[in-house]
Amino acid sequence: MGVVSALLALFNPFILPAWSQNQATGVHLINEVKHDTSPSLREMMATATPPKSATPPHVIPVHPTRTMPATAAAPVADPALQHTGLPFVAATLGLNFEGVGNGQYGFTPNAAPPDTNGAVGATQYVQWVNESFAVFDKNTGALLAGPTTGNTLWSGFGGGCQTNNDGDPIAQYDKIANRWVMTQFSVSTTPFLQCVAVSTTSDATGTYNRYAFSFGSNFPDYPKLGVWPDAYYMSFNMFNASGTAFLGAQACALNRAKMLAGQAATMICKPSPLSSGIDSLLPSDMDGTIQPTSGEPAFFIDFTTNA
Repeated sequence: MGVVSALLALFNPFILPAWSQNQATGVHLINEVKHDTSPSLREMMATATPPKSATPPHVIPVHPTRTMPATAAAPVADPALQHTGLPFVAATLGLNFEGVGNGQYGFTPNAAPPDTNGAVGATQYVQWVNESFAVFDKNTGALLAGPTTGNTLWSGFGGGCQTNNDGDPIAQYDKIANRWVMTQFSVSTTPFLQCVAVSTTSDATGTYNRYAFSFGSNFPDYPKLGVWPDAYYMSFNMFNASGTAFLGAQACALNRAKMLAGQAATMICKPSPLSSGIDSLLPSDMDGTIQPTSGEPAFFIDFTTNA
């Protein structure tokens, strides 16, 4: 396809003596709206509203970031395309079990696109589909909790994170600290919020350090999250309040150390969204157990040209 990728390295945010030095470093600092430590998810689920499985499915609008050309580019042959069939390779299948799907565990998809994603922890697997998630035992596949609405994580927190269940969810696992990182946005009401919950242990059904960060009147669409030793890095496609004008991609870093400790935390971002010609950044993510070289910055990747 002739895809060109551009890597954008964000400086190491936590080597600064103080977060107040945002003017000197050319970044925008976003203070938390609020933080607390929740009761256990098990307790919150006991009083949570069940997922709205009986309501008609709704379509979540996809906000276009670019104007597509009137005529598509001519197809180009992929030189790496395999044309020769090779012998089948024997495979030993591991554990297979049903996830959060249509009719499973009383769950019915209620939105499109489903935004299906999940993460594997030390002993559990968490899957988040639409506006509901579930916790499974990764050794047996047994359902441990859920499916429950995403905003159950913010029960008793107050504000949009508690009252709105708007989706665009991410379930991640911080393998360095053995913690779950769960996030979804609140955009049904203003201010637009990114709601982030970091578990206090490796148990996804336990307690969480919960945070809300405000983007004011800018709509933070399509959030993506990467775990890195010095921060949790996030990217967004920023729009105006009505979602009719694309402002550009936004690259941010959340204070991982503070969030793991349940302390007041901040988010730092580039001073303004990048050029509207750059969208849908994906932050680098430490999926394994081998950490990057000390001081190695996180990267954001963007596929450009014909995208």
